[in-house]
Amino acid sequence: MEIEAWQSLVHVCRRWRRVVFGSPRCLNLRLVCTPKTPARDTLDVWPALPLLIRSFMAPSGVDNIIVALGQSNRVCQVGLALADRQMEKVFTAMQVPFPELTDLRLTSYGETPPVVPDSFLGGSASHLRIFGLFGIPFPGLPKLLLSATHLVELYLSKIPHSGYFSPEAMAALLSILSSLQTLRLEFQSPQSRPDWANRRPPPSKRSAIPALDRFRFKGVIEYLEDLVTFIDAPQLDDLVVELFNQIDFDGPRLAQFISRTPTFGACDKARVEFGDTHVSVGLHYYRGPDRSPPLLIRTPCYERDRQLSSVVQICDSCLPFLSRVENLYIQEYFISELVWKIDAIDNTLWLELLLPFRAVKNLYLSEDFTSGIATALGELVGTEVLPSLQKILVEEIEPSGPLEVFQENIGQFIAARQLSGHSITISVWNRSRHTAFSPVP
Repeated sequence: MEIEAWQSLVHVCRRWRRVVFGSPRCLNLRLVCTPKTPARDTLDVWPALPLLIRSFMAPSGVDNIIVALGQSNRVCQVGLALADRQMEKVFTAMQVPFPELTDLRLTSYGETPPVVPDSFLGGSASHLRIFGLFGIPFPGLPKLLLSATHLVELYLSKIPHSGYFSPEAMAALLSILSSLQTLRLEFQSPQSRPDWANRRPPPSKRSAIPALDRFRFKGVIEYLEDLVTFIDAPQLDDLVVELFNQIDFDGPRLAQFISRTPTFGACDKARVEFGDTHVSVGLHYYRGPDRSPPLLIRTPCYERDRQLSSVVQICDSCLPFLSRVENLYIQEYFISELVWKIDAIDNTLWLELLLPFRAVKNLYLSEDFTSGIATALGELVGTEVLPSLQKILVEEIEPSGPLEVFQENIGQFIAARQLSGHSITISVWNRSRHTAFSPVP
């Protein structure tokens, strides 16, 4: 039912009006205020009900919103997407306590978003359950949210460098938020990084975030490395990490954090996906046909050899449990237009990618990668790479050059394994029957 549907009922008759207004809390009655709402008239006509304040790109100004924000003791939800100057007016109006506020989401879509002042909300947010800032700097955020002990969802996206806060400050905040279930922490640029010259040693005791089950991170690996050093998330079953394009993806502390998270140890599938602009590796176990992988790490990258070397580093440094994976998929995204040239890729990189997957029984290859991986495997001596492999499943290959290269090289690999007492079969992979990981928002 629409939030304001009750307004039609009170006009039916006096009896209905008494019934509706007689139980405002039971019926969850609320008033919605937008830039087009004549706020002064609305607030005078209706009883003193809780207020929901909403706006998305208000070209007509925010005067009515400011009037509604003046009723700070009644405001329970605020969701605003405004230009920079409009957001400044909102910040000015919100420097007093909002004792009933439970849901606050602010988005600035200008070039120079204003900084949230330390006096925001009067320095306290004790009833907040959902809080989101999108493209808005707020260096004092950890201090404010220390009072938000009932917070369930925290969304911090496109954090400008002017709003940077340290991993230690964020970890201290998370240690207080015992009810937090969803965390999105996404920086706008790789400028937002900790000072590793003065890096502290790992703490003797970590803080557990008992309810956290969903975590999205975007930033440099150094920040994430420091953050996860201070925390544990025993209930986490949905982790998406997007790392800025870097030369070095050294993540031993991230690997330790993942290894301390029970859900990820149950993953028996891995999928390496190459796109036009990024590469990713995800760990998966069956959670239903429409569920995304519980663990996904990706990084933006355009060059094909750089994509491969990046995912090799991520697998080698950031991801434990790869030695338990039994099904490995190497493929391009369905909508990808990338072209892989066999002679442009160092074959040893393919072998390095495959090396951690010691338990893989089934290797799934999409057409773009069959020739390159077959060439690398054909040059292999010994069984240190994919020692448990039983089946290679490939998409249908055009019966021209790529098929001949694949058959010749994979034949050498299969023959060598047979000599060591291991038989490997080749099958056709009908990729359309295997649901791809759902895209991550």
